[in-house]
Amino acid sequence: MADVYLDNNATTCLAPEVREAMEPFLGDCFGNPSSVHRKGMEASRALEAARDEVRSAVGGADYEIVFTSGGTEANNLAVLGVAARGGTRRHFVATAVEHASVLGCLQHLEAGGAEVTLVPVDGEGRVRDDELFAALRPQTVLLSILQVNNEVGTTHDVESIAARAKAAQPRVLVHVDGVQAVGKVPIRLKHVDLFSGSAHKVHGPKGAGFLALRRGLRIEPLLRGGGHEGGLRSGTQNVAGAVGLGRAVALGAGERERAQERLGVLRARLCSVLEGELGACLNSPRDAVPHTTNVSFQGVAAAVLARALEARGVYVSTASACTTRKRSASHVLRAMGLAEDRAASAIRISLSRYTTAGEVETALAALADVRREVFVPARR
Repeated sequence: MADVYLDNNATTCLAPEVREAMEPFLGDCFGNPSSVHRKGMEASRALEAARDEVRSAVGGADYEIVFTSGGTEANNLAVLGVAARGGTRRHFVATAVEHASVLGCLQHLEAGGAEVTLVPVDGEGRVRDDELFAALRPQTVLLSILQVNNEVGTTHDVESIAARAKAAQPRVLVHVDGVQAVGKVPIRLKHVDLFSGSAHKVHGPKGAGFLALRRGLRIEPLLRGGGHEGGLRSGTQNVAGAVGLGRAVALGAGERERAQERLGVLRARLCSVLEGELGACLNSPRDAVPHTTNVSFQGVAAAVLARALEARGVYVSTASACTTRKRSASHVLRAMGLAEDRAASAIRISLSRYTTAGEVETALAALADVRREVFVPARR
């Protein structure tokens, strides 16, 4: 029986079209895009075409696109790059459920004397608008917020939040971690100042990401050297990775509506059986993005459940892939107010546009088999 991979929020398979687009730049088209000869110009043209694909996919005609090694670097460049130019304004606001790459930057800044406010979320992982805007002050240099939560799939209307934040505090900059949003929800940048994305979450290659930043916005680079990427990311560019990123993001944007409609049907089936026949507790909100479903089978440790599923050829996650080897409970589920036993038994099932109805049924059958084997009590 073929494996059923349902851990697509951790990473996705490479789309055939992306592999095809990358192949020339892993072979004969190996030039350095900074070189002035034909090989270099060939690479440079491909790099700029990929940049245009990303810019078009996020609707950011007024934004520069900086290629990075992934979402984590893009988030670091946004937060730390803004902080380095903040001057005397050293207050940062984010939600309590941000990705570790944003929270880690904020902890680093706080250790250096900056002030950080983490705004709580409700039981669905959604920030309360009144609390978010109340946290802003004249000294706030940056507000950072996830568009789509990587663990439970909660969405935020980031353009509305950015517009209202700037109305309250005109000098505040707004960064959006859009790593789980690209190819999955509409993206049309207008009020947002910085937007991070990654290739491997949307059927592109690992090691490729981007930061979109508003034209004219000045931030400090993390890497210094030859002044590549407009001076914001020195080092010879990964042309094959950038080409793959551009193609993946363009494909994701083009296929988003059709894929999300189909995935919505699959998620409805998942939730119906998980909550009904299998007695699981749904941790994701009802209106989560259709590719993400977080559930708990109380009474069984998530790691035990994941291993039992793996033995049956079904792959799911017990937490964010960036923190899954740590033994502490998910900070997202804790922030949502879940009891410790429920958080400790949570698994994440994440679909992709290649996931089939047959795979979902196979996964549900495997879950039913595991439930019988380990005796998960029905929910009361």
